[in-house]
Amino acid sequence: MPLPYDLCARVQNAFRARHHRIAVDHTTQNLGILSILLRTGFISNVTRGTIESPSPADFLHAGEAQRRIWAELKYRDDRPVLTDMELISRPSRRIFMDIGELRRICSGRRAQTIKPLGMGEIAVVRTKNKEHEWLEVREALQLNLEGEVICRAR
Repeated sequence: MPLPYDLCARVQNAFRARHHRIAVDHTTQNLGILSILLRTGFISNVTRGTIESPSPADFLHAGEAQRRIWAELKYRDDRPVLTDMELISRPSRRIFMDIGELRRICSGRRAQTIKPLGMGEIAVVRTKNKEHEWLEVREALQLNLEGEVICRAR
């Protein structure tokens, strides 16, 4: 399983380079994180495709190594909507939080070593629940699910 820092770096670098779309490996982790960014308005579209193009028809006939997820990046007034995406839980130090700690970072207080979320900022949580494996931290609070805090975006 690829590490989430690869996706964070690719998305952040693509915004800085003013790309209109990026292609990342097709994994459930990348699809989960990109779908959260789509729901929260940081990117404008997510499509399955191949290395060459975002074509869902070609995706079905492509081999596993050729499959990609294409994300269209969003800009407002010629400025990127997503300015910073950083990893919270690292391979050397995983950050797991219970419901109380998740509530604290959402309400403007520190939890463990994590700074509170600011206005317009999100955090991605990976839970043990297979139906809701990848959630934004506020969605995890509503569903009463704890888990590993993967990354944050602002």
